[in-house]
Amino acid sequence: MASLSRLVLNDCKLGTYDAMFRPSSSFPARKLQTFLDVRDGFPVAKNVRCCAIRIKPWSPMVALSSSTPSLIVQTSRNSQVLCKASKIGDFPSGAPSGMSLYERVIETMTTLFPLWVILGTIIGLYKPAAVTWLETDLFTLALGLLMLSMGLTLTFKDLRRCLRNPWTVGVGFLAQYFIKPMLGFVIALTLKLSAPLATGLILVSCCPGGQASNVATYISKGNVALSVLMTTCSTIGAIVMTPLLTKLLAGQLVPVDAAGLVISTFQVVLVPTIFGVLANEYFPKFTSKIVTVTPLIGVILTTLLCASPIGQVSDVLKAQGAQLILPVAILHVAAFALGYWISKISFGESTSRTISIECGMQSSALGFLLAQKHFTNPLVAVPSAVSVVCMALGGSGLAVFWRNNPIPVDDKDDFKE
Repeated sequence: MASLSRLVLNDCKLGTYDAMFRPSSSFPARKLQTFLDVRDGFPVAKNVRCCAIRIKPWSPMVALSSSTPSLIVQTSRNSQVLCKASKIGDFPSGAPSGMSLYERVIETMTTLFPLWVILGTIIGLYKPAAVTWLETDLFTLALGLLMLSMGLTLTFKDLRRCLRNPWTVGVGFLAQYFIKPMLGFVIALTLKLSAPLATGLILVSCCPGGQASNVATYISKGNVALSVLMTTCSTIGAIVMTPLLTKLLAGQLVPVDAAGLVISTFQVVLVPTIFGVLANEYFPKFTSKIVTVTPLIGVILTTLLCASPIGQVSDVLKAQGAQLILPVAILHVAAFALGYWISKISFGESTSRTISIECGMQSSALGFLLAQKHFTNPLVAVPSAVSVVCMALGGSGLAVFWRNNPIPVDDKDDFKE
């Protein structure tokens, strides 16, 4: 019960005078009868503000005061908190009034994600030397730090919970390797792109999910654990799917280094994520102090990772990039939209947001590297470079939009026991 009290005070930022507990062996029922009634199966305070916390179906419940519509909050330990947030003036003067100045600054800088991407793109185009230093080993290190920052927000319970419904990962995989490649193929034919540009567009549409999607999912209040699992599965699947689909749709086999891709997946995705989860599990006090800034770290790293490929082909982009803005933008917008609306048929809002972002944000950097390595025509790499910008702008804009649109309180739980 004491741990529940701390949860209430830390996560809901309420004073001790706002708490009342459900009847249990340690708290006599008769003391609550005059204060609580029962609505939808659990106690609700009469004429006061209310909040309820349930760890398991048989565990005690905490009731807190409130007077406005309910809000579900997911705590760091997967406890479900049903809060009814009150108006600012309803709290006693001694209660915390919300985020600190530091937290508000971090929140503001995070929600300016699209602006940072635009600035990174401009720097990459006109001052490429400022970002082209981020190559090879440093690029891999930055990706690893990006996934570490996401791992710090997760627990092993989050990952196990997502594995209860593997169909969600399967739908994301199908969206990544069916919807996106077909969109790339149809757009290339419809707009009658030249052979190298069409090949480059199809190539990038056949690439796996990118690590930037995990940051966008976190910002959009989607399911980060599911996003990480989907990124891992699609990256490993790229060993077969990327060369196969490129051969079928573009008429040219693009060999993929299977061993190198598997090793990179472990180095860049799995190991940093698991390390972050372990830190969150065994050093919660430490991670709780830095988890506030992890979204901003992810935003900064994503901006750098987008600007670097732009800087490497800045001259080609200035000459040929304009004609690719429309087809690449259509590719990403359609992928975001189809990924979301198809998911909404079977899944809740949180899962649908996650699949939409995963479908719309692929590893353009991988497409860029494959194009440079396996094609002599430099124009084949241009769609991937343009895709880096469109992907980051679309994903960051969508993430910020969803961040300001809370998950519905009655959202479907796709991973319940």
